[in-house]
Amino acid sequence: MDSRRVLRTSATALAAAGLILSGCTGGSDASATRTTTTSAAARASATISPDSEALKKYYDQKPAWRDCGVPGFQCATLLAPLDYAKPDGGDVKLAVSRVRAAGPGKRLGSLLVNPGGPGGSAVGYLQGYAGIGYPAPVRARYDMVAVDPRGVARSEPVECLTGPRMDAYTQVDQTPDDAAEANALSAAFKEFSAGCEKRSGKVLPHVSTVETARDMDILRAVLGDEKLNYVGASYGTFLGATYAELFPGRVGRLVLDGAMDPSLSALDLNRDQTAGFETAFRAFAADCVTKPDCPLGTESVAAAGQALRAFFRDVDAKPVPTGESRELGESLATTGVIGAMYDEGAWPQLREALTRAIGGEGSGLLALADSYYEREADGTYANLMAANAAVNCLDLPAAYGGPADAEKAAPSFEKASPVFGVGFAWAALNCTYWPTRPTGSPHRITAEGAAPILVVGTTRDPATPYKWARSLAAQLSSGTLLTYDADGHTAYGRGSDCVDTAINAYLLEGTPPPNGKRCSQA
Repeated sequence: MDSRRVLRTSATALAAAGLILSGCTGGSDASATRTTTTSAAARASATISPDSEALKKYYDQKPAWRDCGVPGFQCATLLAPLDYAKPDGGDVKLAVSRVRAAGPGKRLGSLLVNPGGPGGSAVGYLQGYAGIGYPAPVRARYDMVAVDPRGVARSEPVECLTGPRMDAYTQVDQTPDDAAEANALSAAFKEFSAGCEKRSGKVLPHVSTVETARDMDILRAVLGDEKLNYVGASYGTFLGATYAELFPGRVGRLVLDGAMDPSLSALDLNRDQTAGFETAFRAFAADCVTKPDCPLGTESVAAAGQALRAFFRDVDAKPVPTGESRELGESLATTGVIGAMYDEGAWPQLREALTRAIGGEGSGLLALADSYYEREADGTYANLMAANAAVNCLDLPAAYGGPADAEKAAPSFEKASPVFGVGFAWAALNCTYWPTRPTGSPHRITAEGAAPILVVGTTRDPATPYKWARSLAAQLSSGTLLTYDADGHTAYGRGSDCVDTAINAYLLEGTPPPNGKRCSQA
């Protein structure tokens, strides 16, 4: 079950890290009122100044860097207060990694990276991609740094369900046909939420984006940088924008790639993302129907969409075998298709997997779904899904007050995406039952006084629709928009010399491209 809201980055196949979780937190306001001011969470968090005596021990700490076991990388542990409103109430331990700038050229300080999610491991992203795969001139002049956000991966991870229970959770029917199926879906969300509270109750109220942004400022100081230089993808753009909101005077060079729009409610975010996946599917279908082996036919994009919907109905009624104990039903099949929408490089794999599944053998789509969920061959899961829900359910009020709201919203979601809409509508129910009340609210972020911030949007991005990038760039008082006319999620490092040259120049020289600059897919 893919309870959706923001998403897995692709940057290259090596960079996979975020997710598309939906909905959010416990609360019944399905139409959360937007505000043009700083969120309540930001205001509360900011009541204790980072320069206060209460936080001095955190800002003055000297981490002990050690070998990571990964050649070239160092690791350390950063301490931050569990609760910024009560900094003497205990710590959280945050995993940090870095690779030092090797030159040539003058060192520019640290460049913090975050791949999105929420729930993606920034340390894993750094060691597996950014620290070795970012353009060489950038790595030559910056120490590349990452911190796993609180509640994520190596930083006191949120835990919710065991592997077998996660297997069951991901297979629950997310397009209920009757009251019994709707009740089963609600029960699954309730079990997941209760598991999070039982296994991670201490950290669960303190994994908001605001708190993680404050952790980043501690890291900035500990690294000896006056300003924060940062590249954030997908959800990482919301994290970076939140940092700019809290600390505009400490903004250095910020790249926000695959941007979120912080002014939207959970319901609007989910519905927009639904439309984004429809756009991505139509691009996939337009390519597929030109190939004689397209499993969705060669007639038209519309006919391909009808064929995929028919396939989903078939596996909903009768799941197909996969060669293991789990069968491929509608939920896992949908997740497998969605997972391949992030990067057009996965389209050939999706065509093959669909061909086999339509023929009655579902292992290919199951493998795509397992990759999306970060499920290992031994049946264990990374904490991506748990952390994703935990952060989302703090950051915004829930999309719905209950199943009746989801049922009422479903037609508008189906209008946004005839292929995926109903499933996305019901997925947004996940945070309705969350045990911790939300601390954030939808609001515009202006970050008055910040240095120029580069916002990057991809026109056919499935997970963070292009209009979100336009909106965030317009909200930020110093925002500059760079557009990539292409398929896939995010833009930097995905093969466009135009995009990479513009971002590299900004990171190395501090000069953003002209506002509105466009790059096209080769």
